[in-house]
Amino acid sequence: MKAKKRAILFFSLIISCLLLHFYCWDKFRVENSYSSHLYPFFSDLLRRCYGNFYFSIGDLIYGLLACWIIWRMAKAVRSIFVQPDKITTSIARGILNLLNVMMMVYLLFNFCWGINYDRKGIAWQTGIEMKEYDSMDLKKINELLLEKVNQSKMSCSINTLTIVSDQDVFKKAIAAYQKSADTFSFLKFNHIAVKPSLWGWLGNYLGYTGYYNPFTGEAQVNTTIPPFTQPFIVCHEMAHQLGYAKESEANFVAYLVSKYSDDEALKYSTYLELFFYANRNLYEYDSTSAIHYRDKLNSLVKQDIKTIIAFNLAHKNNIEPLITWGYDLFLKSNQQPKGMLSYNQVTAFLINYYRKFGSI
Repeated sequence: MKAKKRAILFFSLIISCLLLHFYCWDKFRVENSYSSHLYPFFSDLLRRCYGNFYFSIGDLIYGLLACWIIWRMAKAVRSIFVQPDKITTSIARGILNLLNVMMMVYLLFNFCWGINYDRKGIAWQTGIEMKEYDSMDLKKINELLLEKVNQSKMSCSINTLTIVSDQDVFKKAIAAYQKSADTFSFLKFNHIAVKPSLWGWLGNYLGYTGYYNPFTGEAQVNTTIPPFTQPFIVCHEMAHQLGYAKESEANFVAYLVSKYSDDEALKYSTYLELFFYANRNLYEYDSTSAIHYRDKLNSLVKQDIKTIIAFNLAHKNNIEPLITWGYDLFLKSNQQPKGMLSYNQVTAFLINYYRKFGSI
């Protein structure tokens, strides 16, 4: 009887997954129903529930889940030796259970947040027409970002602006979102749930600087990375909280928020990150020009770049490439065919924003 119930559950979940895909085919339907109504209500409810906890509930759940998975795997291996005559039945049952769990997690993930991968998105909301760009466009955007990076760094140095603590970073980002909402109402936050990651030290070795937990609505930030890089990461993860699932869109939202901020430290963090993306894009077309713009960064910025390089080298390991590969596959399976390179696509947003408004 249990086997029959598992089979019924299996086929029910398959049908549910197919219905989900049918719903997501229409981007206008997703934007106007899920992304504009259901998701904002549900995510706001999650932030209400978990936002008041200083520590990350999501990180705690993931930690306990990892322990449970290890325990289940150990138990499964043990059963193979204890009952070798039932190994075929056990493996078949285990595979069916695993598939059922994976589909349930997939459906829950999409209901909580993942459907946002299929929305119209920030370009549609801001009226930006996403056109192709060439090397001249890349040179122009590198030039503009170079000026912004050097200018904001000098302003930080003159006014001795530094990041005091992770809570200081969070407050700056929250204030920036509140101000940007005066121009872009869809960037308004009602409740805040931004937390330092409990596993930040682990993230240094696995290669992540922050992430959004769709099951608790919390934005986790690795606060052990160099302080001047953190403001952009916070704004990026908060963009995910608002339903901008694609990495390039979250990067662009972070840019829009920083653009309207009065905080130079936040602007510097953002412009520096965007310069990295745009410069890498230009390097693919014209390596000489890319190096030329990189060399024109002022000495204080170059010191910060050395800090980032030293930090990454200190945490280099053989596991990170495997994690990156897995995350690359995840992105490709969620409407981001370029995988990890999707982050770099924020350059296209910047170029087309400049074409429309004449400035960045």
